Amino acid sequence: MNNQSFIHTRGRRPWHAMVLSCLLMAVLAGLTGCTTYDTPKPLPADQARSEMIILREGDELKITFPGSANLDSTQQIRRDGKIVMPLIGEVQASGMTPDALRQSLVKLYASQISSQEINVFVQSSSFPVFVNGAVIHPGKILSDHPITALEAVMEAGGFDYSTANTKDVKIIRNEGGKMKNYQVNLQRILDGKEDAPFYLKPQDIIYVPQRFQFF
Repeated sequence: MNNQSFIHTRGRRPWHAMVLSCLLMAVLAGLTGCTTYDTPKPLPADQARSEMIILREGDELKITFPGSANLDSTQQIRRDGKIVMPLIGEVQASGMTPDALRQSLVKLYASQISSQEINVFVQSSSFPVFVNGAVIHPGKILSDHPITALEAVMEAGGFDYSTANTKDVKIIRNEGGKMKNYQVNLQRILDGKEDAPFYLKPQDIIYVPQRFQFF
């Protein structure tokens, strides 16, 4: 082989290395292109708290009538989502906010009482979220207060740091009958680089994926 042909051969990449590189790029493109995620928009704590209070089966309510104290009662929402109120009977409560229920009661009692002032207090309530993936104790968590994605992971025993990808946590949420995915970098919060917490909603699923491991 002369010097010219030797130099020309050294300038080329081996054909099998080029094929392997192309295959790897195709696989990575497929992994990143299959799923799209919405950019999370963390809610302020007070707004998250107001969105959390959706009445559900089993919630215990205290309903007071400042102008007619004899109608005051404590009600637990039944499995059918209703409560039974003096004078008017069954009232739908599940799926409503406390204020929406209050407004409904004001209308229903309009012909029964002189004062239109009615108060609805939630005495006890809890909602579920689910944590899965690379955490110590995956499963359902019940919370009676607004809870962030990081707090839910801590309730599940914390990350399995030997495998957890804390930078790419998925939040799966049912919004209007459609499942939406949110991507949250919890490592930035752990590192103190971000202070906007991602508040969860009832029935949210938190999935902590594993890191890619090359052997």
